[in-house]
Amino acid sequence: EARGARSMVEVAAVAGLSAETLRKIETGRAPTPAFFTVAALAAALGLSMDEIAASCVLVPV
Repeated sequence: EARGARSMVEVAAVAGLSAETLRKIETGRAPTPAFFTVAALAAALGLSMDEIAASCVLVPV
């Protein structure tokens, strides 16, 4: 949703990630990406870390 009309390849390149890594994050196959990965994606998407944290849903254990 955050990348809008931008392609996965475009956003991944701006963030310095592979498209496969972004694909895994978007599909839930990488449920806990590293902090630096989240920070790079936030910067590439023009989001603050506060916005990212606010959109996270806690999953009961």
